Amino acid sequence: MSEKKLRFNSKTIHGGQQPDKAYGAVMPPIYQTSTYAQTTPGGHKGYEYSRSANPTRTALENALASIENGSYGLAFGSGLAAMDAVIKLLSPGDEVISTNDLYGGSYRIFRQIFEKYGIVFHFVGMQDVDVIAEKINKNTKLIWVETPTNPMMNIIDIKAVSKLAKKHEILLAVDNTFATPYLQQPLDLGADIVMHSATKYLGGHSDVVVGALVVKDKELADRLYFIQNASGAICGPMDSFLVLRGIKTLHVRMQRHCENGRAVAQFLSQHPKIEKVYWPGFENHPNHEVAKKQMKDFGGMVSFVTKGNSYENAIAIVEKLVVFTLAESLGGVESLAGHPASMTHASIPKAEREKSGVVDALIRLSVGIEDEADLISDLEQAIG
Repeated sequence: MSEKKLRFNSKTIHGGQQPDKAYGAVMPPIYQTSTYAQTTPGGHKGYEYSRSANPTRTALENALASIENGSYGLAFGSGLAAMDAVIKLLSPGDEVISTNDLYGGSYRIFRQIFEKYGIVFHFVGMQDVDVIAEKINKNTKLIWVETPTNPMMNIIDIKAVSKLAKKHEILLAVDNTFATPYLQQPLDLGADIVMHSATKYLGGHSDVVVGALVVKDKELADRLYFIQNASGAICGPMDSFLVLRGIKTLHVRMQRHCENGRAVAQFLSQHPKIEKVYWPGFENHPNHEVAKKQMKDFGGMVSFVTKGNSYENAIAIVEKLVVFTLAESLGGVESLAGHPASMTHASIPKAEREKSGVVDALIRLSVGIEDEADLISDLEQAIG
């Protein structure tokens, strides 16, 4: 059977992969080398220096392209390194439209790194495409979408934004970290670039930091490959191997993440001390219909606010958790809890983050694959 006919669960294991040509190793070997022997200047077997390419990284990049239904994958040293490469496609004076509810590190690299080089960023609520359209002008070169958003779990209609972007010949990039290609495939919905912090669900075990980009267009891929090589923010062979291993169980892990996420969200929604739960699987979620349309399920990320909107109460809850670990990051097999205002989103000014709902009392959960009863019991004792 050709790879194109493989279904997603099979692609996670076989997509873009073949036994190693040297000895038939089923898993791609870790080519822990910086350079490669040449028979004559420029005479090599496809690899000359591991910043430019490494066989283990190539195997990962092929797997990334396969599971996102893309043609070209690129692996970087982190998700932010992957974002950095995308913004380097632009020139001073170019403008970017992004969601006003996004990961704090994304906001930081946009505002504190690239703004000083003359790139202009606009942050808007992207649930209404008309709001995006109002910001478009002749200088707009990129629309940056994050869906579900971090940490408010807003859902942005990728197909609708793609239609708008194509009308104005603007690149559309989608951060697919929260959903993963198990739940949604932005390239099939019209995006030009898919980005991942592969540190999260793709790696899945909280033991590696890697970023990824996937595209279909060769010209765009060539431009990004040039930036990847010239800037050098690549991941190493061991990191590549770990994410490759993680991808092979992505489908079974995501199924359990979704099941547990649903159970936790429903428990929190019925708890008398909880004011609001943010999870796109609820029918009263403002973007629920869009989520149903473009996602296979609703994921394992849940955010909530306790009644009274108290910073002190939020801190007390996350400090009491036992099964949930208080830590940065998300998407690992273990459940994590975070306080966005003081952790992942601390780089966003208070007034700005509160406009999008990231208040001091907000808690974000990355629901892992433990027994759901243990997760609920842990939340019950912590909330009190």
